[in-house]
Amino acid sequence: MENVKRIPYGVSNFVEVVEQNQYYVDKTMYLPLLEEQPNSLFFIRPRRFGKSIFLSMLWAYYDIAQKDKFQERFGNLWVGSHPTPSQGKYQVLFLDFSRASGGSGSLAENFDRYCGMAMDAFGKTYERYYFPGFAQKIEELPDFVSKLNYLNFQTREKNIPLYLIIDEYDNFTNVVLNEQGNEVYHALTHASGFYREVFKKFKGMFERIFMTGVSPVTLDDLTSGFNIGWNISTSYQFNMMLGFSEEDVRTMLQYYKDAGQLPDNTDIEAMITEMKPWYDNYCFAEECLDRDPKMFNCDMVLYYLRNYMNLGKSPKLMIDPNTRTDYNKMKKLIQLDRLDGDRKGVLRKITDEGQIVTTLVTTFPASEIANPEIFPSLLFYYGMLTISATRGTRIILSIPNNNVRKQYYEFMLEEYQNKRYINMNKLADLFDNMAYDGQWRETFEFIAQAYKENSSVRSAIEGERNLQGFFTAYLSVNAYYLIAPEVELNHGFCDLFLMPDLLRYEVAHSYIVELKYLSAKDSEAKAQKQWQEAVEQIKGYAAGRKVQMMIQQTQLHLIVMQFRGCELERMEEV
Repeated sequence: MENVKRIPYGVSNFVEVVEQNQYYVDKTMYLPLLEEQPNSLFFIRPRRFGKSIFLSMLWAYYDIAQKDKFQERFGNLWVGSHPTPSQGKYQVLFLDFSRASGGSGSLAENFDRYCGMAMDAFGKTYERYYFPGFAQKIEELPDFVSKLNYLNFQTREKNIPLYLIIDEYDNFTNVVLNEQGNEVYHALTHASGFYREVFKKFKGMFERIFMTGVSPVTLDDLTSGFNIGWNISTSYQFNMMLGFSEEDVRTMLQYYKDAGQLPDNTDIEAMITEMKPWYDNYCFAEECLDRDPKMFNCDMVLYYLRNYMNLGKSPKLMIDPNTRTDYNKMKKLIQLDRLDGDRKGVLRKITDEGQIVTTLVTTFPASEIANPEIFPSLLFYYGMLTISATRGTRIILSIPNNNVRKQYYEFMLEEYQNKRYINMNKLADLFDNMAYDGQWRETFEFIAQAYKENSSVRSAIEGERNLQGFFTAYLSVNAYYLIAPEVELNHGFCDLFLMPDLLRYEVAHSYIVELKYLSAKDSEAKAQKQWQEAVEQIKGYAAGRKVQMMIQQTQLHLIVMQFRGCELERMEEV
């Protein structure tokens, strides 16, 4: 196959993708739909969902200066044969606020310098629509607001329509919130803060505005100065506008297989089956629960595909190491390092149960970030929870996939490790023995001893839940098993099922673990009765067909552990 399309991993420039023969998943069918919406739109999606390339496509489509490239760039896409009357109609000011926070000056100076440079570039691009020397005139004006005001006069006089596109509208303020705290942030976004003032200037000046970001926090603080925005983030029509559907993924994999870039014996359905539990399962609108397929995180799919093409098999790590920075950013934004008891409780509940019933809050001011009732909604916007069902008038938000679940476990783990450090290399050796040789006793004794030593964790929430959280967090570090707490097996919920990841490792042993908890004052008779019940329970789980399917040829070990307070009192394989 001639000229196989390259994978646009990490590329956010639409023109580069189409002109340099890279693979593009067509989203242009959303353009007419967006034109039917109010003129100012906000769209929030988690990181790595294709926001930047989508905006870049909008720019290329609506820009009058790029009008004559329409056929060449859009000819093969949906909109190529269904252009709208607004195609190539606007002068576009494109701002990316992730670039506005760096520099040696004050916040206001850095922001002004970046936006001023964007205006200077605008002047050069569109000078021919004004008069000779227009670009120089813009350049000579001292600051961004003067340049905007000058442009406003000129465009009104000539009746020129303008389109404003802002990528990462909240990046600048999120950086401020993280690094300088609430007061500085408040000064920027309220009363006559420069950030709010700039947004006021946009009002009425641009015929159309489209902004994206990762959270609605800044939106709420700005909107009384800019109350013409329309938040379409949870509108059902746009649920699938970003991210990849399963069909998109299948088409892409088939393309690369046909092009000889994947081994001949590649089973595409098996690839999708492997990716789904890691990258799929996002839903952003309640109305779409029954109508739309769930969405995949695009960067993750491209990461997997790139690895598969290079190695002829799936990547050793299903989580793209580049997402570490996202996790660290998010940790700061939701102020995980400054969590109070209530929000910790919410996080623990989600980690233990995999879901939470709540009312989705669509916008909230920064001052509310720490409110535990709003916390699940914030996690939803960051892609840490997704809409999975409804319960009466409220919705159920769930952990979307293994990739995100690992981040929750990691958070718990960091907390435990801060209190009482455990040697992870030693644990890794124990996991090897457990997976390949069936030597499980030492691993569980090691974690039980760590639990005992980690006394501050115990005092937080005594009892079985806490015990289970601790074991889950440490077991989740191992790559051989997919850990899910409270899995429904054969009409009951087991505490821990260590499901072997047989697609990637030749694991020989699998495990179901039942954890039982006694308080210091419980009698011996109660202990004996509890043990017998646990043995019955775990044998019942193991007898189910679901378990047999999941463990395949591995040897299944059924382990019951009984704790009294923080001491492991009895542990046996049954």
